[in-house]
Amino acid sequence: MADTAGEVLTIGHSTLPYERFLELLRQASVTAIADVRTAPYSRHFPQFNRETLRDELRLDQIAYVFLGEELGGRPKDKRFFCDGVADYEKMAMTKDFARGLDRVVEGSKKYRIALMCSEHDPLDCHRCLLVGRALHERGIAVRHILGNGATVDQVAVEARLMKMSGKNNSDLFDPPAERLAAAYRDRAMKVAFAERQTDFQPKSAVGE
Repeated sequence: MADTAGEVLTIGHSTLPYERFLELLRQASVTAIADVRTAPYSRHFPQFNRETLRDELRLDQIAYVFLGEELGGRPKDKRFFCDGVADYEKMAMTKDFARGLDRVVEGSKKYRIALMCSEHDPLDCHRCLLVGRALHERGIAVRHILGNGATVDQVAVEARLMKMSGKNNSDLFDPPAERLAAAYRDRAMKVAFAERQTDFQPKSAVGE
């Protein structure tokens, strides 16, 4: 059983060797990985290909589920793009996305789950900007595992996001919720999957 119901972790595999990736999962007491990559394969790091990773994790007593269809960051439908870039706000309104969140929330009652994607920095990845945000808005505690083993919660990530965007100063005519939404929108436009990019010149990681 998970130690803390209602808490979800995230992790980016980045360039980590599998052994270090596993070590980070062990340190955070992760018992299940929810893979939220749309394309669960890595050209340069085959240890994170879907079947290879699934089998290795199972040998190490960590469950694996693929949720890239529901929670991935690369939409197939053109209506989920804005100026050629994946529109996270539109994606978050779909039934499939809601169903994916439901599975994660329900799973968190039994497992200590880490959502996994490719990017090292949460603010470069839809696991934070799209999925983590939505879970946080549902009242789920979200914590991001960093490469050094530390964790940072969604609230701290949002504070960093606001500072990066220059929207952290109070404004009587611009409520905090609207400034935060704008900061999320601005960041997503910079890092979300873009139609105009090729696989060899990705705006974000292949796994997105």
